[in-house]
Amino acid sequence: MERDDYLTAIKPRMPEKRFIHTIGVMETASKLAEKYGEDIKSAETAAILHDIAKYANETWMIEIVKEHGLDQRLIDWGPELLHGPVGAWIAEKEFNITNSDILNSIRYHTTGRAGMSKLEKIIFISDMIEPNRNFDGVEKLRKKAEVDLNKAMRACIRHSIKFLVKTKQKIYPVSIECYNDIIKIE
Repeated sequence: MERDDYLTAIKPRMPEKRFIHTIGVMETASKLAEKYGEDIKSAETAAILHDIAKYANETWMIEIVKEHGLDQRLIDWGPELLHGPVGAWIAEKEFNITNSDILNSIRYHTTGRAGMSKLEKIIFISDMIEPNRNFDGVEKLRKKAEVDLNKAMRACIRHSIKFLVKTKQKIYPVSIECYNDIIKIE
């Protein structure tokens, strides 16, 4: 499938505001892929499909996790974390995506993980800094993304963890592993 085919396929699955967000993630990911020497088509595909399960029924997503051997810890974390791994499953089963880098970029776009590929970092960062995002510190994150991918990833995962601590939410263990891994990279 080509970019426009993916966009046509996902549009009915989300509200207009989320579709606009997805376009922003795609455009940001495309720019970062070009800047950092990543395959632009892979970045666009991962970005377009990253929220494919965002509005899926939570009970259905839990069934997918149970039936298809996904990380069982996800069941206790709700749709905010379920949608990444289930989205990767949808990308593989429905859209015939076989590229593991694209699938992992979708799977971990919310949590990050230790040992992230360049594409995974691009999608994680793009989801956080796309032009429609508006939160304290987003401009600093955007500037870091223009200079150094690893420093931007470090800043983004740090921002995410700080937000979860500030709002008294649980932190998924994979996100802690991501943080611990990325702070080792200079």
